[in-house]
Amino acid sequence: MMKRSLILSFVLLNLAFAQCAFGQKIRKENTESQGKTRTYYLVVPDQVTAAHPAPLLVLLHGSGRNGLSLVEKWKDLANKEGIIIAGPDAINSQGWNIPADGPEFLHDLISELKAKYPIDPRRMYLFGHSAGAGFALYMSLYESEYFAATAIHAGALPPNDFSLVKLAKRKIPIYIVVGTVDPFFPLTAVRATRDAFKDGGLDVQLTEINGHNHWYYDMAPKINADAWNFLKQHKLAEDPRYTQHSFR
Repeated sequence: MMKRSLILSFVLLNLAFAQCAFGQKIRKENTESQGKTRTYYLVVPDQVTAAHPAPLLVLLHGSGRNGLSLVEKWKDLANKEGIIIAGPDAINSQGWNIPADGPEFLHDLISELKAKYPIDPRRMYLFGHSAGAGFALYMSLYESEYFAATAIHAGALPPNDFSLVKLAKRKIPIYIVVGTVDPFFPLTAVRATRDAFKDGGLDVQLTEINGHNHWYYDMAPKINADAWNFLKQHKLAEDPRYTQHSFR
């Protein structure tokens, strides 16, 4: 009898572990948008329930990579904090493009996720690295009433696009982190972007990491933790409003 009880306990323990591990698993999914099949990577923590809707963080990868490259680095924090994370692939892995990759595609992706999972619509955020960082800034301006806040690592806008800041109907909070020796996004360019956003009335916080270059992945735990500490402070005052845009 005791042996049978021990076996049963062992089975139940392993089942509980398997259920816990399943919640941490990265799932590769597909969705349809604008007549195309799009791939994204997803983590839904165990603690997400209908009674406890979760924030959603959309991750925008750097050039030459895919959504998995960021989801892998955010997975542990997402499971700890109860954040649903989704990392879509850009159509062209070398960079993100308007309108092929957003805003419509991001809206379609989020609409599908909201239909499947209990997401708090007032706590939907963006995080981007490198090419994904620049795209996150554009999406923040186009959809300032849809996303609650944005955080980026190593990104900036070209000066000829600073005029787009006026598109932001809401003064969306922005967090920027960059290394002082980043060869692709020098401090002068990042600071100019910050100043342009601030001149437009946006709430922008810039963190400069001394001696850090463009490589995100080794410092991801620290960068992500700081980014999330910023993002989670912000919540839309009312339900999100998505704005449709017409691009030539």
